[in-house]
Amino acid sequence: MSPHRTLVLGGTRSGKSGYAENLFTAGDQVRYAATARRIPGDDEWDARIAAHQLRRPPDWVTVEEPDLVAELARPGPLLVDDLATWLTGVLDDSSAWTSAQPPPPVGSAVDGLVAAVRDTAARVVLVSAEVGLGVVPESRSGRLFRDALGSLNAELAGVCDEVVLVVAGLPLRLR
Repeated sequence: MSPHRTLVLGGTRSGKSGYAENLFTAGDQVRYAATARRIPGDDEWDARIAAHQLRRPPDWVTVEEPDLVAELARPGPLLVDDLATWLTGVLDDSSAWTSAQPPPPVGSAVDGLVAAVRDTAARVVLVSAEVGLGVVPESRSGRLFRDALGSLNAELAGVCDEVVLVVAGLPLRLR
């Protein structure tokens, strides 16, 4: 039986998104949960989003700024790209950047997402940045983000059937 919950990790420009997209077969009616928030007036960010959109098969349905828990409860294949931008939104929404520790809403959102991934019956592929291989960020907010994403990735790895690390376009199967 093929895995139904896959976590794909990788660094910036590692090929993790392309690898994740290729885990689905032609004809799959995939919902693509695009977690990046649009930034008004940021043409470079818009171009990055457009490049991702152009790679997707035309029959895939894109859900921008999705409620991931609700999407995971729906039937059918789901690709979430990516959890780093989702977590950034959670941290933004809870004003975590100026807190000594992530506020309770961050923990609630993470716990809800992990439970939804654990409980889903759908084929789901999750893409996330691997942040544990770099230097210690200079800023407190950078360390907060790195620590929160590292913890989220570890929790999701614990409930996924398959975990893959993509380095230089090459997949390394961790589980």
